[in-house]
Amino acid sequence: MLSEWLDWTLDEQRDAPRQGTFASGHFEITAPGVLRLTPYRQRPDAHACIFSAAIHGNETAPVELIGAWLSELEAGTLTLGAPVLVILGNIPALKAQQRFIHTNLNRLFERGITSSGDEPARARQLMAKVDDFFSDNAALPKLHYDLHTAIRASLFSRFVVEPYADGDTDHEQWQWLAAADMQAVLHQHQHSWTFSHYSKHYHGAQSFTFELGRVAPFGQNDMASLTPMLALLGRLSEGTAPAQSDINAITFFRVQHELMRHGDDFTLSFDDDTPNFTRFTPGACLANDSQNGEYRVGDSPLHVVFPNANVEIGARAALLVAPCAPPTDD
Repeated sequence: MLSEWLDWTLDEQRDAPRQGTFASGHFEITAPGVLRLTPYRQRPDAHACIFSAAIHGNETAPVELIGAWLSELEAGTLTLGAPVLVILGNIPALKAQQRFIHTNLNRLFERGITSSGDEPARARQLMAKVDDFFSDNAALPKLHYDLHTAIRASLFSRFVVEPYADGDTDHEQWQWLAAADMQAVLHQHQHSWTFSHYSKHYHGAQSFTFELGRVAPFGQNDMASLTPMLALLGRLSEGTAPAQSDINAITFFRVQHELMRHGDDFTLSFDDDTPNFTRFTPGACLANDSQNGEYRVGDSPLHVVFPNANVEIGARAALLVAPCAPPTDD
């Protein structure tokens, strides 16, 4: 039943069961693409876990990863010991294998948004589901892993974005991410209204955006490289302590600047296939914009992440980042 939920969602099978049981808990479908799992027996180390995917519809590896995890729960090789909310974000885009239909869903997770349209309405629905889940599990530590894949190649194929917020990230999270074979971490420098930011900013959750390789169609993802990540999801859903590794295996970066598109003729001054984390030396021209002119690297080298000249006017076209020291366990 659990593994079939993905098919029910994509096929819009409205006659599918809304709730049911499996070996270690019960499930409830509370909205399209929203699955709530509750254990029969909650373990003492449990977190209130949110695992989300398909906020961008062409990012299929996270959907396959969640499918593999659900299959283990259903087969009984994993025992649910923590409450979990599973979310498939942009279902029409997922069915169309497009990043989005009208606008980027992952820029809309801000309370009080008044925009109209399908994606803003979906953002409001998902924010409400997150609010309800964390409220119903208020006694537990909160966690949200939002799972993505990147549009382009990357010098670090698996990396994590830490949203900006006032609260600190628990040091054990870095150790968990190292054991899950995450290769780099990017600290955001300001508010950015992504789904992971929503949970961290409004709920104080331990929350991250994961980039788990490169965009590919269903069946063409390198799932073997995500075996350690599958193990992390499994331990968290069991309510047991995940494996830990030395965080010095991770390269840490911090955002220094955001390139924004302001004009119709905005261009990036490097090849379209430039990988994430490519390094540019001082003086290098990175962008030209009819409104803001050209942008050149200052006195220190910068690395480019998420470059995309084809974003909407007013949207971010790239992050410029620099290496930083690993966090300390204060």
